[in-house]
Amino acid sequence: IAESGTDYPLGGAFPHDVLLDETGGVGFRKGCYVGQEVVSRMQHRGTARRRVLIASAQVPLPGPGTELTVAGRPVGTLGSTAGATGLAIARIDRVKAALDAGQPIMADGVTVSLAIPPFAKFGFPQDAAGVEEA
Repeated sequence: IAESGTDYPLGGAFPHDVLLDETGGVGFRKGCYVGQEVVSRMQHRGTARRRVLIASAQVPLPGPGTELTVAGRPVGTLGSTAGATGLAIARIDRVKAALDAGQPIMADGVTVSLAIPPFAKFGFPQDAAGVEEA
């Protein structure tokens, strides 16, 4: 489970980005709170673009905050790492497009594999061909 301050900046992620929707960390029947409209829309439309993924490599991963890139373009950031395994927050549409194209995902010169956590209910987008630049 991603931890604020290590895996993502405090205030720098929506609950869906860090899987709080998957782990019971956000209540959808609760009263009003700041950002409720955006969070509710993400829940009901399934439009979370960034998600926590499991990162792995053949060698030790660089430390938290290291940018993940595909062909020099950012797709996410590494969070906590322990040897060759860690967490990352990444744009799942860009990760899917890289996987489909056979392009390596890099972190400071290290080739990284990204996978959806086994408990998660979300999946990669079906068609990542039209990935946005945002």
